[in-house]
Amino acid sequence: MADAPAQAEDRPDNLSFKDRLSDLDFVLSNAWYYKLVFIVICCFGIWHVLTNLYLQEPGLWQNCIHFAGFGFLAAITTLRTDKNGNPRHLWANLIFGVLIAISALWIAYAENGIYERTLAKTGLSWQFTPFDWIAGFVVIVGAIELTRRLTGWIIPILVILSLSYILFLGENLPGAFRAASLPLDDVLFRSLYNDEGMFGIITTISSANITLFMIFGAFLVVSGASDFVIEMSKGIAGRLRGGAAFVAVMSSALTGTISGSAVANTASTGVITIPLMKSNGFRGKFAAGVEASASTGGQLMPPIMGAGAFVMASYTGIEYSRIVAVSVVPAILYFLSVAFIVRIEAMKYGIGTEKPEAVDRKKLIGGALNFLLPLAIMTYLLVSGRTPSYAACIAIGALIVVSWITPNKMGIRNITRALALGVNTSVMTAVLLVAVGLINNAVTTSGLANTFALMIAQWSQGSLLIALALITVASLILGMGLPVTAAYIVLSILSAPALAGMLADGIIVQQLVSGISDPVAAASFMLVDSPLIAKVATGMTLAEAQTLMSTIPFELAVVLRPTLVDVEAMTTFLLTAHLIVFWLSQDSNVTPPVCLAAFTAAGIAKSPPMATGVEAWKIAKGLYIVPLIFAYTPLIGGSFDTVARIGFFSLFGIYAFSALLQRHSEGPLRWWMYPLLIAGGAAAFYPLHWISNIAGAAVVLGIILISVRIGANSVPAEAK
Repeated sequence: MADAPAQAEDRPDNLSFKDRLSDLDFVLSNAWYYKLVFIVICCFGIWHVLTNLYLQEPGLWQNCIHFAGFGFLAAITTLRTDKNGNPRHLWANLIFGVLIAISALWIAYAENGIYERTLAKTGLSWQFTPFDWIAGFVVIVGAIELTRRLTGWIIPILVILSLSYILFLGENLPGAFRAASLPLDDVLFRSLYNDEGMFGIITTISSANITLFMIFGAFLVVSGASDFVIEMSKGIAGRLRGGAAFVAVMSSALTGTISGSAVANTASTGVITIPLMKSNGFRGKFAAGVEASASTGGQLMPPIMGAGAFVMASYTGIEYSRIVAVSVVPAILYFLSVAFIVRIEAMKYGIGTEKPEAVDRKKLIGGALNFLLPLAIMTYLLVSGRTPSYAACIAIGALIVVSWITPNKMGIRNITRALALGVNTSVMTAVLLVAVGLINNAVTTSGLANTFALMIAQWSQGSLLIALALITVASLILGMGLPVTAAYIVLSILSAPALAGMLADGIIVQQLVSGISDPVAAASFMLVDSPLIAKVATGMTLAEAQTLMSTIPFELAVVLRPTLVDVEAMTTFLLTAHLIVFWLSQDSNVTPPVCLAAFTAAGIAKSPPMATGVEAWKIAKGLYIVPLIFAYTPLIGGSFDTVARIGFFSLFGIYAFSALLQRHSEGPLRWWMYPLLIAGGAAAFYPLHWISNIAGAAVVLGIILISVRIGANSVPAEAK
């Protein structure tokens, strides 16, 4: 340890303070401020466990303490350092961080006083003291500035526009975007104390769930559980044709669901899997694309889904266990879609298994219990109805205990390393979600969400496909500047209600075709100006029903749906809409022009970034195919037999699409095979139609068998 400072001299210049803190030896052998911040980080990690198990502070206090700690850490850990590890502008940022922390705590302390003073006055304004104004200003400006440091300018600009919109900008805009302006004191109160504001529902998701799961993921990494995942993947898939890529798919799927970040997962597992794939014969850009796509899929993988399931449960009020249960088959479809591309690539370029990667049995055995037992305990607790925070805390405790019968014991040193890693990893997400609360508050307060839903309904003209295309474009644009969690939250606020309504309209269309016998429900259509109203009770053609639904004003449709669609069906449609938005929100990781996971993988593979992005987009095509299956089939909410049937035949359609993208199957494709693959894939996707599904599957299977014979007589393409 004595020579650690000398090693620090060799570190590259401009490392962040956060990067330095990830090296415990460096922290222990350097200046006091490293030790102080490291202690604060560890204590803050312990507080997150205790507050969700024992302390039980009021929600506002918990969220304000959460932001106070992360605001302070963000102010410090975003510092740049010189090559000797000395931070720049240390005192200025220390003061900035302390001001943010004190102001956040003051917000929680001042709440009761604000209510008491306001009730004592006869006026309509909120009675803030000068300290309240200063604290509110500091936390809002602090959240904006820290978000700028951590994520760039996009989110801060959106926050400033959102605040401006409800302060003065809304009343100056034309048409549907026009909104009444609010007084400054009302905007401040709503931003700080509303459930939709900075310290409301979104921050609760971070303080009670996401941070704990980041810490749990860090414990898995430090305990060697992540090494077990990679070694296990090697053992299972290492000897398959193209086995190195299958290792990447499996290991990234398992670690990505816990890490909560496709980019972080790509960076961590990619340094192992990408060189492994390249040494196995895969093209560099393809290897990078596989890693980026598999890491992105980790966010879709139950039981944790990169914390997405917790966000969705909090937003929709739907049970966590239900969200996880309906996500299993879609996740399988996604990873098999990646596996199909891998298999086809291996056959196309003649990639074999001459040099299978040896399994490190020491890592495999050492990390097995540390991975399997805590994850199994956590999954059981989640499915049995325990809160996510409780499940994560118990899983962390179980991991610490079980590690003592493995070679990778979690003593004080490793526990502090895991706490520091978990809290450090959570900084960006925690600060980001507080800032997003400002956007959420403005959208909710102004009614902009209803305006956006109305726009989707009008622009799509009742077409679900066009609505999905609009949401896809919006998700891609948002994803260029927002992390996936933030993109999902913003997009779900704006578009999920409208999408759920359009899905419910399909039920109403079926009722109109059959005729609505309920006189009360039928009378609801009397407000619609259409000659087709006369046929509501007797029935009409499908085209007429669709035409009638397209003429119903948005405001009337919102009232009409609950009278014609039962509560359970509406809940299913709401869940389906959120899953569609959640899946589409992942596309910015792998879709050019801005595809962060793909660019990260390209840096490891030393491949062209944009070409790697195109490869990742092709490999991750399931991000677009599966949401279409959500929208047009009962994959969500259907019976077990129905879901299994849809999933099985969809595999043939996905394989057909993969073969068309690669222009290859088990062997080269002839020109006449392309239209057959298109027709067979479409028939396999056709929802719940036995004849079409069986015929489509037979055609695709036939093409595969024929291509096998062609491939046996051809020379594989040369990998480039």
